[in-house]
Amino acid sequence: MNFNYLNKVVLITGGGLGIGRAASLLFAEHGAKVVIADLNEKNAQETVGLIKEKGGEACYFIADIAEKEQVEALFKAVLEKCGRIDVLVNNAGIYYQGNAVETPVDVWDKIMAVNLKGAYLCSREVIPVMEKQGGGVIINVSSEAGLVGIKGQVAYNVSKAGLIGLTRSMAVDHAPIIRVNCLCPGTSATPLVEASIRKEKDPAGAKMNLEQVRPMKRLGTPEEQAMAILFLASEEIAYATGAILSVDGGYTAQ
Repeated sequence: MNFNYLNKVVLITGGGLGIGRAASLLFAEHGAKVVIADLNEKNAQETVGLIKEKGGEACYFIADIAEKEQVEALFKAVLEKCGRIDVLVNNAGIYYQGNAVETPVDVWDKIMAVNLKGAYLCSREVIPVMEKQGGGVIINVSSEAGLVGIKGQVAYNVSKAGLIGLTRSMAVDHAPIIRVNCLCPGTSATPLVEASIRKEKDPAGAKMNLEQVRPMKRLGTPEEQAMAILFLASEEIAYATGAILSVDGGYTAQ
């Protein structure tokens, strides 16, 4: 399928690495002007460089999406530079292991601020822009952890479940002008996941466990998740809003 994003401006939070980088490269490959919002300037620069090497158009801005003032400044800057925003991908997120007793309150607050509040703040800024334009798409990147209770990561689970609720609420509030869909990736071979595996006492065993708990017996790839984002944002499925798509190797189907 040949997706056409020519002349579309796509803003991707956390676009410098992992699924965000893969999505940035893929949107650019299909003609989009990609804007990356990230806290890590090195990662953002590298991703922009990769896009430009292939003849694509991209730029980046440094912003902490958990901070209201920084989000407001981000969207102001993007609009000044690009004039419009056609697709927002709320991808940025952080992770913490721990149950309800083990998770410090400040860590809980930080997880919610980045993973959930950040998506809300970015959406809050872009919705009036898209309404004025006459259309737009928001894609929230949740997780298989938003659909089921995965042991030992309560704050992350709750933040990702919240993104699913945010998706459905915004979808019904802002249709038919704006479509809002949600991707729930399964564990994929991103730098974040690979770093987590390396920290385990038995990295090879830890990776095998992650693979064996899912029917497809392997981890996903950032590129597979990026293709799902591209699809959810496309005009090819313009009737889809409030959709929750699991790309998890069958994990949540069990």
